[in-house]
Amino acid sequence: MISVSGATRVTGVIGDPVTHSLSPALHNAAFAALGIDWVSVPFPVSAGRGAQAVEAMRTVGLAGLSVTTPHKDAVAQAADEVSDAVAALGAANCLVASADGRVRAENTDGDGFLGALLEDADTTVQEKTVAVLGAGGAARAISRACADAGAAGVLIVNRTAQRAEVCAGLAGSVGTVARHADIAGADIVVNATTVGMAPDSAMPCDPALLHRGQIVVDIVYNPSETVWLAAARAAGIRSYNGGSMLVHQAAVAIAHWTGRTAPVDAMRSALRAHLS
Repeated sequence: MISVSGATRVTGVIGDPVTHSLSPALHNAAFAALGIDWVSVPFPVSAGRGAQAVEAMRTVGLAGLSVTTPHKDAVAQAADEVSDAVAALGAANCLVASADGRVRAENTDGDGFLGALLEDADTTVQEKTVAVLGAGGAARAISRACADAGAAGVLIVNRTAQRAEVCAGLAGSVGTVARHADIAGADIVVNATTVGMAPDSAMPCDPALLHRGQIVVDIVYNPSETVWLAAARAAGIRSYNGGSMLVHQAAVAIAHWTGRTAPVDAMRSALRAHLS
């Protein structure tokens, strides 16, 4: 049981909705493993009130917040300081309080994706071509992170050309707006959309475009095996869900808040327990 006192440091997650979020479970598992008097709780914040949540964070002295839909853009604008990633992406998923009451905005999605890829597939994106399906917040963070990590090419496949161009631009000289047919030429294929998330059973692309030798990653973690991942695995393709990315992006947030290395194993165990 979590014990809370007047000295407990409080963090949390804001979103609309937020009751489904597993972030508090991961955060609290980390705090327990680190042996520190911290706690994480969900804060329902209705759409349009992200900036007010940043002010409330200053007012009540919260140590940090994770941020989910639909507040990522608003909190980036309301923070006192932003990281380079947030400045480029225009979105933040992590807020960090400093001792003087200022709030810094961070984006941990890109680092979370790269950490998960290394853990799950024992590989990096260096000198590889990565096809990113989607052009939303997660896709933008992943595209920029892959380019910074030395990817040879970042192919953005999205229904809306304008959004795809913005996303490709974040990958700099290696970013390209691509077609579905180009997926076959990628080394790593990432579904960076919510397509396939329970209860949806749709697929982000035709699995016939995938082949052995590729690595397929779906950032969706519920269900643990989407229809798309199941089709890829049936074809003998190395495939991974979004559970590890969820853990690793949360681990980066823990490090920002506490200044300590996050206990990834404890956080992974907490995720497995909740999903089971």
